[in-house]
Amino acid sequence: MPDPKMYCYTCQSDEQHRRLTAGEKVWLKNRTGRKSVEEFFMCTRTGCRNLRTGFNKHPFDPVIRVPLPD
Repeated sequence: MPDPKMYCYTCQSDEQHRRLTAGEKVWLKNRTGRKSVEEFFMCTRTGCRNLRTGFNKHPFDPVIRVPLPD
């Protein structure tokens, strides 16, 4: 199944998003203190990496962007 196209709050347009990798989920849990982060998607547009859920396009204020992998 292709990555879904959803509205990105920071790009202000519909962009491809993907589910988080295992490492990104660990990072987000540590960053937010949440027990579960399964509902999050990351914008794949170059330079963005903003997070959203399937229903909430702006879940964090200020926005949280997934860091680039090492």
